[in-house]
Amino acid sequence: MSPLPHRALRALERFHAARPWDHNAHFHRWILRQLPGRVGSALDVGCGSGDLARLLALRARRVHGIDADPEITARARELTPAATPVTYTAADALTGLGEQSYDVITCVAAVHHLPFEPALKAFRDHLAPGGTLVIVGVARERTPVDHLFGIVSVPLNLVMALLKSRGRPVPRPVSMTARTRPADLSFTEIARGARVVLPGARLRRRLLWRYTLVWRRR
Repeated sequence: MSPLPHRALRALERFHAARPWDHNAHFHRWILRQLPGRVGSALDVGCGSGDLARLLALRARRVHGIDADPEITARARELTPAATPVTYTAADALTGLGEQSYDVITCVAAVHHLPFEPALKAFRDHLAPGGTLVIVGVARERTPVDHLFGIVSVPLNLVMALLKSRGRPVPRPVSMTARTRPADLSFTEIARGARVVLPGARLRRRLLWRYTLVWRRR
């Protein structure tokens, strides 16, 4: 049974339809704070329409975005100024990474679309020595702590929608992302698997239905 009455859920849906905002983009500046001041190369896995890839170009001499959806990568190219050192490829995130290694790899709200541990191994193997991996992910709520974070996120989500729109209805964001599906793994399962593949990884539950993972390769 839904924790909120049906009428309340419909009201929330109407509210957010009038005031959409990008939950993933909310973490982009936080991602930049996890990175060195300047790096040679960066890879954004599940790049969507390239918002984060273009931000990474402020830190990296070369940025590559990869996404399984050709329409989205075409849109990313359209939105990226010609002088920006960012390229895009429509390819599978596990088989399309090629042979190159990167100083930075980011993945936002995309790793739950992939086999989790194989994806982490692929990211690890393509990270250069001293490189940084940053993941912002989505987990399935299973434990009381998970549900508590979800409950607290509901009013915060309302506040953020008001702040982002400054109280006025706004059009939907221009950025495009792939069709999403629910996460299969809980945060506990994610943390257990990540620490096997990426010893020393730092994981945190976050509000707004996200978790973060940061790992630096020695």
